[in-house]
Amino acid sequence: MSPTSSNDLVRRPFQGLPHEQDLVAMRQLIPAATMAAKTTAEYGSLDVEIATILPMAWPAVRRTDGSVTVGIQAGYPGGDLSRGIGQAIRLAAALEPGNPITTVTLDEDAPRLQDILDLEGPFEIQVQDTFEFWLDPSAERTGEIEAAITQANDSIMPTRAVAGLPHAYWVDAGAKEHLRWVLDADEEKVIDAVARLHARRESALGEGTKYVGSFRAEGLTIPVWDLPKGCGAEGVEAEAAAFRSRFEEALAVTEPLTALERRARGGIVARQVTLR
Repeated sequence: MSPTSSNDLVRRPFQGLPHEQDLVAMRQLIPAATMAAKTTAEYGSLDVEIATILPMAWPAVRRTDGSVTVGIQAGYPGGDLSRGIGQAIRLAAALEPGNPITTVTLDEDAPRLQDILDLEGPFEIQVQDTFEFWLDPSAERTGEIEAAITQANDSIMPTRAVAGLPHAYWVDAGAKEHLRWVLDADEEKVIDAVARLHARRESALGEGTKYVGSFRAEGLTIPVWDLPKGCGAEGVEAEAAAFRSRFEEALAVTEPLTALERRARGGIVARQVTLR
């Protein structure tokens, strides 16, 4: 078992898991997505589907085939999100197939995801256009179920992974489109990198785009760019390779900011939107 207790605050709960950035995106950014995993032999070698959210915001459900689906956006007790989700998987695995976990109570020996999951798995994210993954394959599609899925689908903001920018996601938020990029980098260094690019007029992804700020989620930094309506994920992807190259180059620079870059940074911080 991991040495932290259930009440210890863990600021980076998914650290050490494959595709940590995508797990953060599933928790904070993406309406509908799934990721395949499996428990270790110690915990039964069960197939596990990590999902963004489940009906009624259930923490987890035991499927009729014996697999477990866990909702990463559900509410969990304690200061360690990884331990809360790990406990939900363990509790669901003990249920009779076809039943949900509606609340999670932590035991002293509650496992973290890093303990309960086989870390050799692919952990590949699948962004979904609908909540069809809610359905148990053997469940009857009643009118009530269809209505619930339709209502949930109506709330989805179109979201896509961006080819060429790992762990970056385009979203159509209605009035605006955004790019949100989950980075394993210090927030201050991200702002410095943007400032270096801004001083060279290279901080935008392309015409009509603008860096608007960043926020931290589950210990990682997520910078955000506004995009013009109609840009689409394709518009971002057309600029992705060139932008990634210059951004990563700026992020790797360790020299102090120049006077011009400091002025650019001051302007960025002064205008930066506080994003939650």
